[in-house]
Amino acid sequence: MEAATERRSLGWLSIAAVVAILWLARPFIAALVLGTLLAFMLEPFYKWLIHRGLRPSVASLTTVLLSAALVVAGLAIFVTLFVARAVQFASALRDQLRAGGPLNARLEGLSGWLGHLGISTSSVSDKLQAGAGEIASGLAGMAGTLATGVFGVLLSLLFAMLAMHLVLRNWKRIVNALILIAPLPPRYTQELLSEFRRVGRMTIFGTVMTGLAQGALAAIGFWICGVPEPVFFGMATALASLIPAVGTLLVWIPAALYLFANSQHARAVIELIWGALMVVGFSDYVIRPRLVGASEMPALLIFVALFGGVEAFGLPGLVLGPVLMALAVAVLRLYAREGKGDDNTQNAQ
Repeated sequence: MEAATERRSLGWLSIAAVVAILWLARPFIAALVLGTLLAFMLEPFYKWLIHRGLRPSVASLTTVLLSAALVVAGLAIFVTLFVARAVQFASALRDQLRAGGPLNARLEGLSGWLGHLGISTSSVSDKLQAGAGEIASGLAGMAGTLATGVFGVLLSLLFAMLAMHLVLRNWKRIVNALILIAPLPPRYTQELLSEFRRVGRMTIFGTVMTGLAQGALAAIGFWICGVPEPVFFGMATALASLIPAVGTLLVWIPAALYLFANSQHARAVIELIWGALMVVGFSDYVIRPRLVGASEMPALLIFVALFGGVEAFGLPGLVLGPVLMALAVAVLRLYAREGKGDDNTQNAQ
């Protein structure tokens, strides 16, 4: 009796310890989970380094440092290009809206039609010009705003890389420890952890590779249609692919509108067709299924996982949401399978 009481008390203390750990790690949960999923995805590279003669600790550090360098360099290059191109675009727009500029001339050509609506062409031009100036000045000061968030981003990246190193070096030990302390039977715990690893690797690999494919296809379309800076806008398309529902449409549709505005109607139509067929259709229905395999979840649950994940975790929720949903579905399947097994046992008796 006394031993049972002590064990029950120790169990409650263990639950309290887990709650305390999760509460302290709460600001960095997303970073820790993403680091774990990155470890799953890059595990083949880590093992390849070991086969090349590196010690496991050195191979893990090499994998982590290369990943961090690629992430930081990629974000730094894109943000720098984005701010520079946006300032350049806003300045060019402001110049074209001035007296004698091409856009100002077009507005004057529409003066009769706008006049019937009670809209002054000069007021529209002045407001657009003032707005372009505000955009340019705001973007020029964006560096200060970005600097204030650098510390938080770097801290999250540090926790993600630490989690990645820990999982690469000690995943088997982590699994064994969780099997010992989890209240579930060992085979259930093993199955859930295997599902977490499989879905995590599948989700992040599919998200990254499909985004890169969409960016490359979009850049080809921009180059064919004569859109300025095709490589830069291809990078923007790859990043936009992370946004649920709209995604890449945020880039290639404005590009087609830009071509229409410059009287390049045939190229604009080609851009729309290329974006719909190649960037969206071919990428989502041919490339993505081959990368991640057929989904075992209904489409409704996939959309709930994506939008619910973004609502709960922000942008990292695009990965965390589907992983959590897949684990929840796996738990329900285990429960249903055991319930069916119990029914079969009772019928046999």
